[in-house]
Amino acid sequence: MDNMNRIEVKEALRLEISNNLVTLKGWVKTKRGSKNVSFIALNDGSTLNNIQIVAEHNISEDTLKLINTGASISVTGKLVQSKGSGQSVEVLAESIDVLGIADPDEYPLQPKKHSLEFLREKAHLRFRTNTFGAVFRIRHAMTYAIHNFFNQKGFSNIHTPIITGSDCEGAGEMFAVSTLDKVNTPLTEQGDVDYSKDFFGKETNLTVSGQLEAEMAALALGKVYTFGPTFRAENSNTSRHLAEFWMIEPEVAFADLNENMSLAQDMLQYLCSYALDNCKDDIAFLDKRLQEEEKHKKKEERQEMGLIEKLKFVVENDFERISYTEAYDILRNSKPNKKKKFQYLIEEWGADFQSEHERYLVEKKFKKPVIITDYPKDIKAFYMRMNDDGKTVRAMDVLFPGIGEIIGGSQREERLDVLKERMKEMDIPEDELWWYIDSRNFGTVPHSGYGLGFERLVLFVTGMGNIRDVIPFPRTPNNADF
Repeated sequence: MDNMNRIEVKEALRLEISNNLVTLKGWVKTKRGSKNVSFIALNDGSTLNNIQIVAEHNISEDTLKLINTGASISVTGKLVQSKGSGQSVEVLAESIDVLGIADPDEYPLQPKKHSLEFLREKAHLRFRTNTFGAVFRIRHAMTYAIHNFFNQKGFSNIHTPIITGSDCEGAGEMFAVSTLDKVNTPLTEQGDVDYSKDFFGKETNLTVSGQLEAEMAALALGKVYTFGPTFRAENSNTSRHLAEFWMIEPEVAFADLNENMSLAQDMLQYLCSYALDNCKDDIAFLDKRLQEEEKHKKKEERQEMGLIEKLKFVVENDFERISYTEAYDILRNSKPNKKKKFQYLIEEWGADFQSEHERYLVEKKFKKPVIITDYPKDIKAFYMRMNDDGKTVRAMDVLFPGIGEIIGGSQREERLDVLKERMKEMDIPEDELWWYIDSRNFGTVPHSGYGLGFERLVLFVTGMGNIRDVIPFPRTPNNADF
């Protein structure tokens, strides 16, 4: 069969009716029919929508027997006006070739509702479902939109190292990278592992962030961003954590915290409006899916907004900017805090806000996305610029409905003496980060940046409830099956 005139389902559904033959290839979603005619729903991943193939008695029974849910076929036929509802065109098959069969007793994705947990066990096949087709088309659209956004603003994309000798956050939960013999590990005289015999001649890990390296590039190129994989060996099994995920980290020379907040708002509004404009079918499908899911939840656990509503909420509202201290006062005096409805009560200034607090500020108090700035220095990283009060740093967290924090960032500490003082306070070894300190010696400038966890963004834009469902093959504790 000639592949030259193969068209995608997405295109076929937009075509005018004509007498020309078209060829479509894809996977069978369902087949139903009677003795004289079979109706096959075909999908090739180009769109959420299936196209109906009508197979009449000219298609042999032997061929039709092989066509079950999950099988792959090639169909040549005429595009005709559809008699059924729900689609404008269908294909009247002149010939069908079966490319790959799927045994109906074995194929796990039969046409019925499957739980997301079940589909995680079948992660190699879950792309075939409507939900995951929609999620991964949107994930692609967001990847493209991020690069587009920064490109239009004149940023350079920097690939920072995946294998690193430093721990950016000082959190210490990192995956080791080593080629040493695991059985006969070389030891020093003191009985420690002798890393001088390792591949890099020193201890190395998978990166937790590309930020520190991106800062170096920003101090020459002006405006840069990373978009790469990051790794955290945190033994956390929540619906918000992955051990391997992707981060977008812009760094901008000469920018202060206010410019940093404006860039974050611009980017998030651009991405949400890009999704609304370019992923209409998939977003509408996921919006409906979310409404169904919410019906089965207890009233107090339900989300107040639908998916499309949440995306518009971000696009149409200026983000509220408040300081940590203002947020602390609001939360401490809030009804849920006074009535002990929060799981974590807000009592002392200096407490780290949890997502219940962040969501209260966004959904109940301000009814718009919120950016909190000037956090207590003790709950933030060493590289954030110290404020004159000596107690707070020029940090910022962007908070969204439904999820809480989506972006964390700051103005960076550009003053050499203050940076060294902070590193000493927080036990960050200077010799590991000599190059980072060194950059403050040669033409240091005020600069700012932030990190957006890409899966958090995709979680928000798709309305999915678990971060494992927005990355193709999730890496979590005890789970690296695929």
